[in-house]
Amino acid sequence: MLFRTLLRVLRQRWHRYKYRFVPWIALNLSQNRRTLRYVPEDSKDKIIPDEDVLGTLLKVFQALFISNFSRQTDILLLLPEAIKSKYRDLLVTHQRTEQPRYNTQQQKIYKPGEVLFNTLGFSISRETSSLISAGKGVFVTKGFVPKGTVVSMYPGTVYQKHEPIFFQSIGNPFIFRCLDGMLIDGNDKGISKVVYRSCNGRDQLGPFKMSDSTWLTSEVQNPLAVGQYVNNCSNDKEANVCYQEFDVPELFPLEFKQYLPNIMYSHDTQRSASLRTVPIAMCGSRGTQGHPARRRAFL
Repeated sequence: MLFRTLLRVLRQRWHRYKYRFVPWIALNLSQNRRTLRYVPEDSKDKIIPDEDVLGTLLKVFQALFISNFSRQTDILLLLPEAIKSKYRDLLVTHQRTEQPRYNTQQQKIYKPGEVLFNTLGFSISRETSSLISAGKGVFVTKGFVPKGTVVSMYPGTVYQKHEPIFFQSIGNPFIFRCLDGMLIDGNDKGISKVVYRSCNGRDQLGPFKMSDSTWLTSEVQNPLAVGQYVNNCSNDKEANVCYQEFDVPELFPLEFKQYLPNIMYSHDTQRSASLRTVPIAMCGSRGTQGHPARRRAFL
């Protein structure tokens, strides 16, 4: 009985670490190519132009900002008058749209998932995967996602190639490797969770948060920040989503950074380089209710 238990534990550890074992990777490159990330040219890795990704994020984040306008008081005090006026006008427009259904006293407060549906026409959630032994997965629970649409984001702490991530990587299946070698730790438990929260508190500028830490909880502020639970494709299940790197531009609105689910591990790097994010986009058939979103490859 003890021998069987030890054997089961060894098998579990092997399945967890075999992807880092060079001989195993070399042996399986040709046999299981579909489950590996294969990009002939960097330019072909992006199915959505950066401008469209930026436009989608700004659209969603603005809707989240307006839907939670009453809690933005401290931030609004520090914004230029022209920007504050713009948001007041947007709020008035939003309230007029809602007035036929709700009066001023009964104005509905939308949850982030509802804001996403009202903005992009779909909502997603993290639920038990329909794939055997796959744990949790991401599902389109309402509406549909057209091809070429950002459907989620891969959250986590961003590490440069030279930065230490050994202890965070032990038993961690949520580490994403970018094309240039940068790593994103999307684990929402253990030391990874502690590191992210620490960096999140470190970089806050007064009322302005430089990143969103609610993806570490059950009450997410940014409904797109569930990408680390998107399942890998396999030989039996063809992918319907793919991921691409996107560097947040320096002129990204300061008031919207509270919704970014990524943060740089190094404080100095945060100032000298753009923040790396990984949007996940629909690349296959349209996602419909009950259809799980799966990644094109695994690392």
